[in-house]
Amino acid sequence: MIKFVGSFETVKSLPKTQFAEYAFVGRSNVGKSSLINAVVDEKIARTSNTPGRTQSLNLFNMNDKTMIVDLPGYGYARVSKTDAMRWLQRLEEYLLNRSQLRRLFILIDSRIGPKDSDLDLMDFCDKNGICYQIVYTKKDKKIRETSQLKICCENHPAMVEKVLETSAEKKYGLEELRNIIGVK
Repeated sequence: MIKFVGSFETVKSLPKTQFAEYAFVGRSNVGKSSLINAVVDEKIARTSNTPGRTQSLNLFNMNDKTMIVDLPGYGYARVSKTDAMRWLQRLEEYLLNRSQLRRLFILIDSRIGPKDSDLDLMDFCDKNGICYQIVYTKKDKKIRETSQLKICCENHPAMVEKVLETSAEKKYGLEELRNIIGVK
């Protein structure tokens, strides 16, 4: 059973739980909420055609065992620089202070490949020992950028070696994510 716990504006306002947390983050418009919905096979995360709709830290309780965290996107949303900086600071605070975090899934649009903002987040996680895994989204779509950078875990000590490839629309690659999170 999946239960929406709430939307939280600050890290300090998040509930203190003993449950392992698995957080999803990525550039705005990467398909984060759609992927979360596909993984749990329910519409729990709000989706939108407008990038940057997720603006709070959204928590979902899975069977009183695991928490899924839908983090605000970064990089593309049309928001003020002040809001963008506030979101970035909140993301950093969450990553540095949330001891329940077991894995951060960094979502990258497979049609575009990693951008500087993705690489910056990966470097931040590497420097701070935050375990993360790269998840390519929209693998069913046609690749737009021919000069995509290959991500190699040799240069990223905190990165889980296996890069996952998914499609929320075609339900491709979801089983591995479900296994990691413990979704039955």
